[in-house]
Amino acid sequence: MLEYFRILYSDEVETFLDSLDDKARRKILYNIDKAKLTLDSKLLKKLTEEIWVFRTKFNTIQYRLFAFWDKSDNKHTLVIATHGIVKKSQKTLKAEIKKAMKIRHIYFENDF
Repeated sequence: MLEYFRILYSDEVETFLDSLDDKARRKILYNIDKAKLTLDSKLLKKLTEEIWVFRTKFNTIQYRLFAFWDKSDNKHTLVIATHGIVKKSQKTLKAEIKKAMKIRHIYFENDF
């Protein structure tokens, strides 16, 4: 099957995933792999014009990985996962979106 994008995990995402138990981490990575093939809005949801979030629910716990798209390479679409959280309320924290936007700005400013 054709993947819609490749994903790059920031060091912060790697640290977040490493902090989780093995089953939760595997479920998150499974959902991301599934989102690459289906672009399912239940798994990858647009929050703002620039920021998206990977969504996973495992054992009644909501996990979120914030991300943005880099389509500057005409050959591959890249999604950069900026950071992860365990969601504790219904609302997505504005501070988390701002953090993702700041990382996105730094990413494109440095011309990665």
